[in-house]
Amino acid sequence: MNIAVVGTGYVGLVAGTCFAATGNDVVCVDIVAEKIAALKAGKVPIYEPGLEELVQRNLEEQRLSFSTDLAAAVSQAAVIFIAVGTPQGDDGRADIRQVLATAQGIARAMNGPKTIVNKSTSPVGTAEKIKEVMAPLAKHPFAVVSNPEFLKEGAAVEDFMKPDRVVVGSDNPAAIEQLKELYEPFVRTGNPILVMDARSAEMSKYAANAMLAAKISFINEVSNLCEKMGADVNEVRRAMALDRRIGPHFIFPGVGYGGSCFPKDVRAAIAMGEEELEMPLLRAVEKVNERQKKLLVEKVTRHFGENLKGKTFALWGLSFKPRTDDMRDAPAIVVAEALLKAGAVVHAHDPEAMDEAKKIFGDRISYFRRNYDALKGADALLIVTEWNEFRRPNFALIKQLLKEPVIFDGRNIYDPEDLRKMGFTYFSIGRRDG
Repeated sequence: MNIAVVGTGYVGLVAGTCFAATGNDVVCVDIVAEKIAALKAGKVPIYEPGLEELVQRNLEEQRLSFSTDLAAAVSQAAVIFIAVGTPQGDDGRADIRQVLATAQGIARAMNGPKTIVNKSTSPVGTAEKIKEVMAPLAKHPFAVVSNPEFLKEGAAVEDFMKPDRVVVGSDNPAAIEQLKELYEPFVRTGNPILVMDARSAEMSKYAANAMLAAKISFINEVSNLCEKMGADVNEVRRAMALDRRIGPHFIFPGVGYGGSCFPKDVRAAIAMGEEELEMPLLRAVEKVNERQKKLLVEKVTRHFGENLKGKTFALWGLSFKPRTDDMRDAPAIVVAEALLKAGAVVHAHDPEAMDEAKKIFGDRISYFRRNYDALKGADALLIVTEWNEFRRPNFALIKQLLKEPVIFDGRNIYDPEDLRKMGFTYFSIGRRDG
């Protein structure tokens, strides 16, 4: 099938590349010429495991191409995916102006019947708005489908290739069959393609992310209560996880969630509810998360004092989660800014997010390509992101490089008893370790 994907951000690039990998002819379109030039050379602008290799392979086999020419891409395609940004507005709502502008551009370029699939995360009712803005411009029949994405950064290629479910929202039987044909190679093990109305499909994305965010904030709230009551959140979590109604996923305590989805989608869901519904549960989820991001620095100031002038702290981990370079709403931003405000010097290391961090902090913090180099002259180490590279470090070397053997573990990746035996002062989240 001939496919066009408009938008070469995280969702569009993964979707277009994976569709090409199953034999479709795909052209990915973007208005940023520099990005398209880099993609034509096989250079991917984001870090996502396995994606660059897949892009290069499909480029070489000529199933995947990149262009700035929307009209040409639309004219060749039977199905056009919209995968442009929906940034958060001042009121918390998702801004769909790029989605609607793209839809209008598609309508003008149509040379025959087309299926337009919205894959951008958009408020309920967006599919209807797409139809409204396209109708006066389109000279050919078209169908609009809502097809939300459920990709996890750091595992997006695998998630697309082996989805838990595919959600298709439309009342057009022919368009539904086209989407089923496209996704059939990815659901051969029996995972479902769920067909529903467009509004329910749009809502499913927000509901899923809000639920996952709620689980994270819930376990963080429990972890704080565990600290207060002298319980160990790791033991509590194990007992919870074995309840089949709860399960083990997304109940790991830490310094809060971040990224491109959870914060924005929770705020958008709150905004959709408006004053009529108030959305008190989701407001609490967000409040807990924002508070949790400050927790690590609160532990630092309890140990070292409120004034951190003259102190240096090493941060291991800047991205909001491992296996990505994404720093949108990352807890590391809150941690670093709070340390700087208190007068401290910050040494930072991350396996992939250093360039993104420089866009945020500039020269206000120091960057180190090797994690141990960040420790030199530091008064303590703060673990902010649980990269695998940090799980089994050389503790003897850490102790040697730090001014004081102090670790603040924001992801509970170390064992408190082991660290104490090695002579460290160790602080974590929701455990009996100080």
